Amino acid sequence: MFELENALDEYMSYLRIEQGSSPRTAEAYRRDLEEYLAFLDKRGVDAPGDVKRDDVVDFEHHLAEAGLATTTVRRRISAVRGYHRFLVREGLTSENPAEAVDIPKAADRLPDVLSIEEVGRMLDTYIDERPSGLRDRALLEVLYGCGLRASEICGLNLDNLYLDDGFLRVFGKGAKERIVPIAGAADRALRRYLNEGRPALARAAGATGDSASAVFLNQRGGRLGRQSIFNLVRKAGAAINRYDLHPHTLRHSFATHMLKGGADLRVLQEILGHADMSTLQVYTHLDRTHLHEEYAHAHPRDKM
Repeated sequence: MFELENALDEYMSYLRIEQGSSPRTAEAYRRDLEEYLAFLDKRGVDAPGDVKRDDVVDFEHHLAEAGLATTTVRRRISAVRGYHRFLVREGLTSENPAEAVDIPKAADRLPDVLSIEEVGRMLDTYIDERPSGLRDRALLEVLYGCGLRASEICGLNLDNLYLDDGFLRVFGKGAKERIVPIAGAADRALRRYLNEGRPALARAAGATGDSASAVFLNQRGGRLGRQSIFNLVRKAGAAINRYDLHPHTLRHSFATHMLKGGADLRVLQEILGHADMSTLQVYTHLDRTHLHEEYAHAHPRDKM
């Protein structure tokens, strides 16, 4: 087990330094793989070259029997595969016993989304003229209007804003940079917050250091945190009877509404910061009425 544990530490360094994984992602991989190594230890497997395909298959069965969701099992087996690829890459073993292990198929579950009407009603509940109210309205408008993740909103700095040019510079997973357009209601709400709301929040607590560069500030003048954003979105959802609303639901809604409005998939891929086009397949769940309307409008034989 000494070899496997040492290799795990090296793998974590590889993920962070060479792959650019965030600390949060690397830590999630570590937890998954520590469970895997504990499973191998109980079987008396203590070296990379001793791991067999049956060990990986039995670990997958062990996870399933524990009642874990399919998505969780998929993630952990994917982590195991990546770890064994690394062991081969580093010459610690010549074979990847996880390569031929089937990953359970993901359920065809569509993401939860708000309707366009629900988004409108939710945003219309935020007409609070206080500095914090202007901030909350701007934050919700940008979450939905730009399709950002909560972590991306947290990390947004003043020098990332190019509002006169109509875009934001966003740093997503793995600190990957991308350009995201901003216009319309999101642009107006953000400008008003920056002009009327943020200065008051900054003055109230004398924001300095990291806080001085943050776009969204809390009541104490510090950078607004993820939990505060989750709480704000949950409160906004409750106002329209959508309880436990999550920031990612607004991102899903943005993507869905963009596609319904005719956005190109590749453009949407760039805006959302997805490395793989296949990730966007989950957003193509346009309703059948919309599809039939498009078909009737476009197909020449349908008009005959």
